[in-house]
Amino acid sequence: MKSENKLISAGLLTAITASLCCITPVLALIAGISGIASTFSWIEPFRPYLIGLTVLILGFAWYQKLKPQKEIDCECETDKKPKFIQSKTFLGIVTVFAILMLYFPHYSGIFYPNTEKQIIVVYKSDIKTTEFKISGMTCESCEEHVNHEVNKLNGIVISKASYENENAIIEFDKTKTNEAEIEKAINSTGYKVTDKKEN
Repeated sequence: MKSENKLISAGLLTAITASLCCITPVLALIAGISGIASTFSWIEPFRPYLIGLTVLILGFAWYQKLKPQKEIDCECETDKKPKFIQSKTFLGIVTVFAILMLYFPHYSGIFYPNTEKQIIVVYKSDIKTTEFKISGMTCESCEEHVNHEVNKLNGIVISKASYENENAIIEFDKTKTNEAEIEKAINSTGYKVTDKKEN
């Protein structure tokens, strides 16, 4: 029974660790300390291994739980009901939670409030598009965090961050904001602007 509990704990821990790099930006947003968003981005290269380890550990825990028990030839009481923490129900709850943690980067956007605003542009010549190269983004949650911070500024028309391209392409009204303010907003997330160029 103790080995089953250790397997369940290990499976849960590896699932949370695998998603830590993506959970941190959301937690930072909720806590109002967005500067720590990139703290666990170093975990991202290990994510596939942690996911594999989680699947192996939980798979073995399920195997242990579902394999036929050896019958013991004794006259002792064996009808004792297992504790909840040792039940299939608890293992099922842990498994579902682990799956949700592993899949977190794909639905993290629901935690970010919509900050897009209706922008009225008087002159089309006032619109400027700049590409900001950004280091430290590792998943969709990072993109959402950058877009959320940038969209807080006045005059942002469109903000499209991409962790795959390591950039954010931002269209803005140059009479209401500027590149320095946008760079400051991006850097406040914990990710860093490494370069920028006008498109």
